Amino acid sequence: MKQLLIILLLIVSGNGFSQDVQLGLLKYNGGGDWYANLETSLPNLIKFTNNNLHTSIHPEQAIIEVNNREIFNYPFIHMTGHGNVVFSNAEAENLRKYLLAGGFLHIDDNYGLDKFIRLEMKKVFPELDFVELPFSHPIYHQTYEFKNGLPKIHEHDNSYPKGYGLIYNGRLLCFYSFESDLGDGWEDPSVHNDPESKRIQALKMGANLIEYVFKGENMESDL
Repeated sequence: MKQLLIILLLIVSGNGFSQDVQLGLLKYNGGGDWYANLETSLPNLIKFTNNNLHTSIHPEQAIIEVNNREIFNYPFIHMTGHGNVVFSNAEAENLRKYLLAGGFLHIDDNYGLDKFIRLEMKKVFPELDFVELPFSHPIYHQTYEFKNGLPKIHEHDNSYPKGYGLIYNGRLLCFYSFESDLGDGWEDPSVHNDPESKRIQALKMGANLIEYVFKGENMESDL
């Protein structure tokens, strides 16, 4: 677990370690489509972030299973899907240890994930509830300004997009984007035929998430 903390500290301190950093896509059980945006979504976000924020993140995403100890090698894990999610007790414990060690999980509801992921994250942190983050939260005010919170990329239930967080000892360790569908917005234009303005909004918000984590704003003060 200390390895992840060292990686994060090196990123934040600017010692050039970021060229070896890779982002992960979470592969989970339960029958849900963890691979919903597999081909272009996270790779496009990485490319956008490298080009515009001058990061040096590995261009390819890693696919990491919930119970794999290698999860500690990835400071930022992305999770998406439409359907069922099931974490075993061992998986929930591994994910908890990862997040407490300094890791960060971004959950993006691709429509239909909500009722499952809330139950499963209770296995990970039974003592925590998702709280809606205010528009003043720093995650919306990195390089890119989102004064009204999450952008609305795809219409689901004619509801406003909301950004929820799991906060442990004052640290945001999981961000859950709901009714927004950022991951679809990161995909190639031909996948959903979204207006370019929507894609740019989604990519900018995704870049904010990465910047927030890499700047160490979600890290505990004593790290």
